[in-house]
Amino acid sequence: MWSVLAGVLAVASLGAACTPSVTTVSGTHAPATVCSGALIFSDDFNTFDLEKWQHENTLAGGGNWEFQYYNNNRTNSFVHSGRLFIRPSLMSDQFGEPFLSSGTLNVEGGAPADRCTNPQWWGCERTGTPSNLLNPIKSARVRTVNSFSFRYGRLEVRAKMPAGDWLWPAIWLMPAYNTYGTWPASGEIDLVESRGNRGMTLNGVHIGTQEAGSTLHYGPYPALNGWERAHWIRRNTAGYNNNFHRYQLEWTPDFLRFSIDDLELGRVTPGAGGFWQFGGFNSNPNIENPWRYGSKMAPFDEKFYLIMNVAVGGTNGFFPDGVSNPSPKPWWNGSPTAPRDFWNARWQWEPTWNLNNHDGQDASLQVDYVRIWAL
Repeated sequence: MWSVLAGVLAVASLGAACTPSVTTVSGTHAPATVCSGALIFSDDFNTFDLEKWQHENTLAGGGNWEFQYYNNNRTNSFVHSGRLFIRPSLMSDQFGEPFLSSGTLNVEGGAPADRCTNPQWWGCERTGTPSNLLNPIKSARVRTVNSFSFRYGRLEVRAKMPAGDWLWPAIWLMPAYNTYGTWPASGEIDLVESRGNRGMTLNGVHIGTQEAGSTLHYGPYPALNGWERAHWIRRNTAGYNNNFHRYQLEWTPDFLRFSIDDLELGRVTPGAGGFWQFGGFNSNPNIENPWRYGSKMAPFDEKFYLIMNVAVGGTNGFFPDGVSNPSPKPWWNGSPTAPRDFWNARWQWEPTWNLNNHDGQDASLQVDYVRIWAL
């Protein structure tokens, strides 16, 4: 009798120990029960768990005409000594340089893991010409699109940014279901972005490895994106490439707060008018508010998944024209031949990547761990 009662009490105490959380989850690696404060997703990268991390496989260039081809290859993404490395390499190392200006690359594969993940912007097949080169760089983008998405919680990623001219590392989140419509109506959360240039300045301000930023993208259309009101940067004269830092997000039904090493970088606490009013979109009566039936946190009141990648270059202005760099920026953002111009200057930027030293670790985004807790 007493043993039965003890068992009942033990079960009851276990049940009482789980305080329900406002956090919601989905995906193949999502816990069945979400308890307040519980660790709900993590990876210490003792192995490369491809059930958790799905690779992008596309030439699409991130929608910014970036210069990389994202693929699943251990040259570009691998785990070593308890760290994930996302490492750029030269396309010519695999295919030869003439292939860039004359070859046809079809990235569509027959296996489920080899399917092209983004056909937009000629992302699944391209043919190189002397003026329109194939993407000259290979890299990787991994994401939890199938394995884990969450709404509200605390995210921490301990990582070291890469160094090398024109490298663009990013750790960010995208909406799982585009509940409010296509980008940016359903939002984008950029935990951290940086630039790999060790000595790049704009108007006398260092905007390379000494700068890290967090951003929210939101708006009814791509041309109406309120990111400038939700964008924060922090400079570190030691460079974010020289040490690991903890990049953090606290995401609640009332606010989003970004921090680096527990020091707040910026936050948004929308009022009753939500992000429609916060973004200043309410001044145009002819545009419908896509979030009018959501909460004040909309579009950031739905589940998002995590992405980590190293991009290279691009023409959207993340690398502004007019920057000062030890070797000049080799393309301008309006150029129809930007990949070719970038590739022709490889004798300037390739040495800054140090790919032949320590397996290219300098140019790699190195991730020590990813941890996500429920609120």
